[in-house]
Amino acid sequence: MRRPDRRSLWELTAAGGLSPARSVSDAAGRVSLMDLTEGGTIGPSLEALRGKSVLISCDRQLPAVLALLQLDGVVGRVLLCPPDLDQAHLPAIFAEAQVDAVVSDGTGPAAQPLAGTQFIRLSTELTPTTPTRDRGEETEWLLFTSGTTARPKIVVHTLSTLTGPLDDGLVVSNDAIWSTFYDVRRYGGLQILMRGLLGGGSLVLSQSAEPVTDFLSRVGQAGVTHISGTPSHWRRALMSGASGRMKPRYVRLSGELADQAILNNLAQAFPEANIAHAFASTEAGVAFDVRDGKAGFPATIIGQTGTPVEMRVVDGSLRIRSNRTASRYLGEAGTLADADGFVDTSDMVEQRDDRYYFVGRREGVINVGGQKVHPEEVEAVINQHPGVQIARVRGRHSPITGAIVVADIVVRANGVFDTMAEEILESCRRALPPHKVPAMLREVASLDISQSGKLTRGRA
Repeated sequence: MRRPDRRSLWELTAAGGLSPARSVSDAAGRVSLMDLTEGGTIGPSLEALRGKSVLISCDRQLPAVLALLQLDGVVGRVLLCPPDLDQAHLPAIFAEAQVDAVVSDGTGPAAQPLAGTQFIRLSTELTPTTPTRDRGEETEWLLFTSGTTARPKIVVHTLSTLTGPLDDGLVVSNDAIWSTFYDVRRYGGLQILMRGLLGGGSLVLSQSAEPVTDFLSRVGQAGVTHISGTPSHWRRALMSGASGRMKPRYVRLSGELADQAILNNLAQAFPEANIAHAFASTEAGVAFDVRDGKAGFPATIIGQTGTPVEMRVVDGSLRIRSNRTASRYLGEAGTLADADGFVDTSDMVEQRDDRYYFVGRREGVINVGGQKVHPEEVEAVINQHPGVQIARVRGRHSPITGAIVVADIVVRANGVFDTMAEEILESCRRALPPHKVPAMLREVASLDISQSGKLTRGRA
């Protein structure tokens, strides 16, 4: 997809054409992009916000998208606030981002006006107003990292760094209908939002806490052609029994390790779709995607120079440098890149023959008697068993070794855990060193997935 040389999100969207068929929808409403051409707006005149720092707070994604279309190129800074942000962090966030105003539909973490901060109420009901013609402001886009208990860091992007990954050679017709399990206020979802808006297509947005069967029904009814999510999202979709309600042409995974089992299962569920898995982080942007149906990625892309994205592996950790990288962390959150401009992703990789494989996060390692175990590496082996729907591997305290490896397993509908357990352990013994083989297997009914679509972890 070649990107027009425009400055604002609205101008880029309009360059893709504003036919009556193009729209953005969620579970509660639909807005035609053509309706925005006549100066339709979702609130009072936004000219008063020119050059200011603005936080968007909504539970639903649709009003947030409409606000972005109107604010980019007008405000100096826009902070995308996901609905699960802990309100206790708001005072520090407001100070760090120097928030001047909140744009909200009355929901979300910052739904109530704060002292000294302008509050503009928005709606998905468009009302005529004089359109903003001057969109010359170079707006900073502030995104949160996927922090949990601690206050998440704020990463500074621009529209240019966010749209950089769209020039990846993926051929998509301008009548494509995109969707994603992600929230578009996080990096993974924002990438799909950009692809839909800039590519001339439409978007079907998910809703927080929406049952997966309902979402898949909406996706199928809308005729979605391109859809993305984390491997955990996709395992949940396949387990729901409702994945057959849609017939996508393109399925994309990112955000977690995509093992061979989930790639094979998706290829079987959607035989007419191209299955791709991408690597990206909020800080480093999208590094690459893999479209050959295999886990991992070709070793030849490491060490290349003069390419749009340059990568190296240092002490087992993948490092990335590109024009898609965020410029910095906001405030005093630490250094984003090293002296050479490479971002340390903390994602650990291991080369086997002519391919690199992700083995896990550096901070998620389990220490078994001084030997390292990456949970994702063990999960990839367990998930290969045909009776396993999804597995989560964690460390459990041991007075002898410090920790032992345990696995929680969700069994497929026709599986019998008692007969599977020894088969799973035997597979682990064949594929893994002894210290990585689980000391305990436990059947569970389900596993929790975070708001960002990742499998929740912790010590057993």
